[in-house]
Amino acid sequence: MQNFAIKIKEIFKKEVMLSVSLLAAVISLFITPPSAALLHDINWRTLATLFMLLTVLEGFKSENIFEPLLKKTEKLSSLKNLSVFFVFCVFFSSMFVTNDVSLIIFVPLTIILFRACNQEKYILPVLTFENIAAIRGSLLMPFGSPQNLFLYAKSGISTPDFIKMMLPLWIFSAFLLCIFIFILFWGKSKQKITNLVRNETVSGHPGRKIMYELLFVLVVASIVTRTAYYPVVLAIVALTVLIGDRKILIKTDYVLLLTFLCFFTFSSSICRHPAISQFLAKSVAGHEYIWSILLSQVISNVPASIVLYPFSTNLRALLYGLDSAGLCSLIGSLASVINLRLYAREYPGKSLSFIKTFTWISLAFFAVVVIPQLLLINYYL
Repeated sequence: MQNFAIKIKEIFKKEVMLSVSLLAAVISLFITPPSAALLHDINWRTLATLFMLLTVLEGFKSENIFEPLLKKTEKLSSLKNLSVFFVFCVFFSSMFVTNDVSLIIFVPLTIILFRACNQEKYILPVLTFENIAAIRGSLLMPFGSPQNLFLYAKSGISTPDFIKMMLPLWIFSAFLLCIFIFILFWGKSKQKITNLVRNETVSGHPGRKIMYELLFVLVVASIVTRTAYYPVVLAIVALTVLIGDRKILIKTDYVLLLTFLCFFTFSSSICRHPAISQFLAKSVAGHEYIWSILLSQVISNVPASIVLYPFSTNLRALLYGLDSAGLCSLIGSLASVINLRLYAREYPGKSLSFIKTFTWISLAFFAVVVIPQLLLINYYL
């Protein structure tokens, strides 16, 4: 029993975000006692989608499906070019497959490539740039992030109007990312890449490769179409992997899934407290920008969008704040939690190093964009 307790303690010491989210969830249950309504409020669709993506992409890694993409990067001549390539792959793809999915796809590839060319010292800042790219690239499209999708559906705004509203932020963010990458490699732009492509390539099983590719297309299609039949898709993915490659189910990142569940439990519990609801009704309208940024640091931007929308009168301010909140802290966007988890799986025990690098670079980016965004909000009022 004592050994079991020690192991549990080691797990929570190693998994920083899980510890934080679990503590928050437990506290929230004392604020609002658990009920059947709590189970209804939890975003099961997001959890199901995340499980499918994590499982399928574990299959991608196992079958070396990304190997052709790794070999194409052989044409890139410098570390700066390699960084630009991956950061903007995330930036553009996040508009269509959501910010968390783009990170799940490209962060493991980034780690593989920078390891291959013996430049692991650049992994942390480049992963932070990718995190920023996911947050700021996804904001252009209504389906680029869960909070955008929620507000798009609730507000009834047209797609052209939504894109027009977010376009200035998107363009400025792309420009600013280029500057940040240029600063990182200042004086090192001519540094060449060596040993980029691994000579030893282990070929995957052709049948399993096709299986995972088809499953990936199915999962992405369920995300893009926003189908109500996602439980059917979940069952298809789980059964197919169970029959075709069951060892992958053991490798799926269940710690990340539990972290998300804890955050959803926390947000659902505090929102059902009558005193908190009354306070928000009096405080949010007219102050959506600052409220969305600050509340997201406590419950993340997706739950914050659900909490604040009923009390909001300014959609632009709410969107701008929610789509910037992930720049302030890891909790601000659950996509950032995913990024941390992906890094921690490759570098156990180094989560704090990730958090430090992420925080100072992201806050620097936030400091540049926060005032122009506020001016845009006031200009369009």
